[in-house]
Amino acid sequence: MKTLYLECGMGAAGDMLTAALLELTEDRQSFLKRINHLGLPGVKVGAETSVKCGITGTHMKVTVNGEEEESRDAHSHPHEHAHEHSHGQDHEHHSDDPAHGHHHHASPADVEELINGLNVSDQVKADAKAVYALIAEAESQVHGHPVSEIHFHEVGTLDAVTDVISVCLLMEEIGAEEVVVSPVHVGSGHVHCMHGILPVPAPATALILKDVPTYGGHIQGELCTPTGAALLKHFASRFGDRPIIRTKAIGYGMGKKDFEQANCVRAFLGESERQREQITKLECNLDDMTGEDIGFATEQLFQAGAKEVFTQAVGMKKNRPGILLTVLCLTEDADRLAEEMMKHTSTLGIRRQEMSRYVLQRSVETLSISYGEVRMKQASGMGVKRSKPEFEDVAALARKYQVPLRTIREKITEEANEPAGQKEDSHS
Repeated sequence: MKTLYLECGMGAAGDMLTAALLELTEDRQSFLKRINHLGLPGVKVGAETSVKCGITGTHMKVTVNGEEEESRDAHSHPHEHAHEHSHGQDHEHHSDDPAHGHHHHASPADVEELINGLNVSDQVKADAKAVYALIAEAESQVHGHPVSEIHFHEVGTLDAVTDVISVCLLMEEIGAEEVVVSPVHVGSGHVHCMHGILPVPAPATALILKDVPTYGGHIQGELCTPTGAALLKHFASRFGDRPIIRTKAIGYGMGKKDFEQANCVRAFLGESERQREQITKLECNLDDMTGEDIGFATEQLFQAGAKEVFTQAVGMKKNRPGILLTVLCLTEDADRLAEEMMKHTSTLGIRRQEMSRYVLQRSVETLSISYGEVRMKQASGMGVKRSKPEFEDVAALARKYQVPLRTIREKITEEANEPAGQKEDSHS
């Protein structure tokens, strides 16, 4: 499986992600030519060699009407947001300086209109709009305004739109089946802006990074920007440690500012033969519940989001027969499901074990047969490809036409590969 791993030990910004991904491509000039002919008015994008702590990488240079974006930070007002460029923000000055005339207050509708007018695929447009939706929702919550009233200043300008579109285009070109992102270093301390002092991470960034593993540290400054956070949140299949992959290419996306640690996003692209997901096993022994009560608890645990719930007969102390109740769930759901186990069983304690499992990639397709429509569960990967009809759909058709289950299953097998026009509709 084609796997992309993004190492965000110095946070993430839009241009740094662009540069890291660009280094993974075989023809960088082709991408630069494409981004410069998308229809972004006045925008010019270039890639420069940059060295940080002895490591050579790429830094993106974006100009609008010949002017390069000034580094600045103005988080304290809904019309003034920190721009991305490279962790080189100047936290002391700049607001709506007329000298920066190419920047404007753009509403979410303005940004969407700009994206819709670009010469890119529908998928790239959808990805870019989804990234901006994450930012707008966070800004809406921070400032107490409806999303429709949010106005982007820095993140709404042409250079920032260029960062977002660039990442979306490169993600499409790379075509990774899985994107794994490391825990995100957000920086520490405070940032100074026109209207006061704000903590790091900035409020909008903190909201976007909800449910994402993050950490601070001794490096003072804002390392992860709102747009960097939104891009990671949108594209990540999961967050965690670097997976086992056969690396084919490595990219370094450099920031402008220098720290004691190399200021870069590092990207690894390679092949992972098997997909594993992190799960948690919760289990407890029960010897004083009826079968009906255990069945009810099982139903509640499934409804609460358990991946799997099952029971096994066990022998307990004093030779009492008992039941071992096991729940498999995503690690982030474990605490909540442990509470559900306590709530619906008589146990006094729950054992917890972290583990991983191999999984096939799954999807659902709808198959039209002469009896009606049946959802087909598809699974593939690790040299395996399987297809299985959804039982409830098969059962519903069997009840409707008063035929055995096997009749519906045989029709599925018979008609699965027939062109739609050849199917007889003799049962409707």
